[in-house]
Amino acid sequence: MKMVMAVIKPFKLDDVREALSEIGINGVTVTEVKGFGRQKGHTELYRGAEYVVDFLPKIKLEVAVTDDQAERVTEAIMQAANTGKVGDGKIFVYELGRAVRIRTGEVDADAL
Repeated sequence: MKMVMAVIKPFKLDDVREALSEIGINGVTVTEVKGFGRQKGHTELYRGAEYVVDFLPKIKLEVAVTDDQAERVTEAIMQAANTGKVGDGKIFVYELGRAVRIRTGEVDADAL
């Protein structure tokens, strides 16, 4: 099993959710986060004073999938979240040691 974690721009969330739904992925955990990378934030004007916004709002998606779904999920997120501009985000795929469905006690792939 794999955990696919993606950090994307907030306005791309609906596009990514649709893309995942089209390939049969129904469960996604979404978290509002802040961060920066090469984008390094930006400056804003507030009441005539300029200030630097270091941390930009982002959306973190986490999707637990079987090994054979990981590549399709990664590709779907990449296509749907792409704007071609700096700050589109990143996708991380890592091993998922165990999954347990609390209600039924199902484990691993059955729990997904």
